[in-house]
Amino acid sequence: INAEYGVHQQTSSHLTMALPRAQFETTEGNFVVELYTDRMPITTGNFIDLVNTGFYNGLHFHRVIKNFMIQFGCPYSKDPKSKRAGTGGPPDNSSFTVGGKTYTRKGGNIPDEFTQKISNEPGTFSMANTGRPNSGGSQFFINTVHNEFLDWWRSDLSDSKHPVFGKVVQGMDVINKISTTKTQSDNPVTPIT
Repeated sequence: INAEYGVHQQTSSHLTMALPRAQFETTEGNFVVELYTDRMPITTGNFIDLVNTGFYNGLHFHRVIKNFMIQFGCPYSKDPKSKRAGTGGPPDNSSFTVGGKTYTRKGGNIPDEFTQKISNEPGTFSMANTGRPNSGGSQFFINTVHNEFLDWWRSDLSDSKHPVFGKVVQGMDVINKISTTKTQSDNPVTPIT
């Protein structure tokens, strides 16, 4: 994963900052995600820090469910057949800084950022968690359909709470290809890095 940071763009008489993007280079092709640093600074700051430290290098997509989502980011997925894939995260007490404030990943987890009502629509990039409060860390998923029952403010639909922090802006065909790969127990039969 390569992070590309925002560049200044002139629009009419205002100078605006483009949102940063992360490029994923997978065995199935490449895709690009725009990160919502303006609306989700803690979650995106955590992700960008993990990208910059090489945390995601060599990991595999460990959970793929057709007509739902594809999941990535568990350190145990370096072994694509690991039974622990889906249970790991960043090192305990590691930290990152956003806007001059340092956040410590207690137990490898970050604080829930339930501030923006961005729905889990197709192509959105969402924080995975265990279902417990403040249990997100390094794992995320990309929605392949509209999973509004995962929206953190929709307690009328589900107890699941997954904040969106970006969206695929290039390569949705690659996401769709990964989402239809043959799986066994939701794990791709042929590993996808």
